[in-house]
Amino acid sequence: MGKNELTYRRRPLGFRLKKYRLLLPFVLIGVAYYFIFNYIPIIWGFMISLKDMKVGSTISNAPWVGLEHYRYVLNDPEMFKLLRNTLTISIARLVFTFFPPILLTIIIFDLRSTLFKKFGQTLVYIPHFFSWVIIYGIVFAFFSESGFINILIGKLGGNTYPFMTSSKAFVPLLVGSQVWKEAGWGTILYFAALTGVNPELYEAAKIDGAGPLARIRAVTLPAMIPVISFSLIMAMGNILNSDFEQILLFYNASVFDVADVIDTWVYRIGLGRMQYGVGSAVSMMKAVVSLVLILIANTASKKVAGRGMF
Repeated sequence: MGKNELTYRRRPLGFRLKKYRLLLPFVLIGVAYYFIFNYIPIIWGFMISLKDMKVGSTISNAPWVGLEHYRYVLNDPEMFKLLRNTLTISIARLVFTFFPPILLTIIIFDLRSTLFKKFGQTLVYIPHFFSWVIIYGIVFAFFSESGFINILIGKLGGNTYPFMTSSKAFVPLLVGSQVWKEAGWGTILYFAALTGVNPELYEAAKIDGAGPLARIRAVTLPAMIPVISFSLIMAMGNILNSDFEQILLFYNASVFDVADVIDTWVYRIGLGRMQYGVGSAVSMMKAVVSLVLILIANTASKKVAGRGMF
C-alpha cells in the first residue's frame, strides 16, 4: 500500500464523500434499484413461505403457518425425482455449455482477417436473440417425426427415431439447443478479457518460436482465466436453476419422467394449485443452496487459480 493511499484512507469519511459527491447520486440510484427490485422481493418471498397465502389475501393479513411449507416440500415423495432431474439437466448443461464459448472465442480471436472476425462474431451472436419459442420451432423442424433428420434417415434406408418424445433424447436436445443459442453470446466476456492483452506478448511468443497452440497456452488462456473463474462460480450458483421456459416448451407427457424439474413443479403447485407459500419455500431453499455453492466455488477458485469473485 502506497503512502498516498494510506494517507487518503486516514482522512475522515466526510472528506471522501465530498470529493466524490458528483458520483453519489449514481451510486444511490444503483443501491435503490437493487434494494427495491431484489432485496424487498426476497423479504416478501420469505414472509410468504411462512404464511398461508390464498387468492385475495395479502402478505400482512395471511395467517402464519411457520415451517409447514418447508416440511411439505421436504416430505413430498416427488422431490427426489425432481432433484435428480434438475441436477442431471443442470450438470449436463454445465459440462457441455461451459467450454464451447471458450473454444469459440479462441478460434475467432485468432482469425487474421478483421472483417471475417467481425462477421464471425456477429454470426454467433444472432441465435441468442431468438426466443425459446423460435428455437423450439427450429428443433421441431429438424427432429420431429416428419422433420429433416428423420427424412434423411429414411432416405438412407434407416428407421425413423422419435427424438421429440424419447426420454433418452430429451436431455441431449435440451443441451444441444442451449449450446447453439448461447455459445456465441457467452464469448462476449472472453473477448473483453482478450482485448486488454498487449499484442507485443504474441509477437514476443512468435520470436521465441511459439506456435499457435503454444501462444494460446502461454498468452491467451492466462488472460481468460479470471473470466473463466467468474463464469464457473456463477454457473455453480445457478446449478439448481433450470431454464424454465425452455423445459416448459420441450417437455411432454412422454418425457415427463426425465423432464419434470423443481421449477416446473413449482409452476404446477405454486400457480396451478395456487399454493404460493409452497412455491416461495422452494425458492428460498434454492437460494440458500445456490449461495452455499457460490461460496464453495469462490473458495475453491481462490485456492486453485489464485483468484475469486470476491
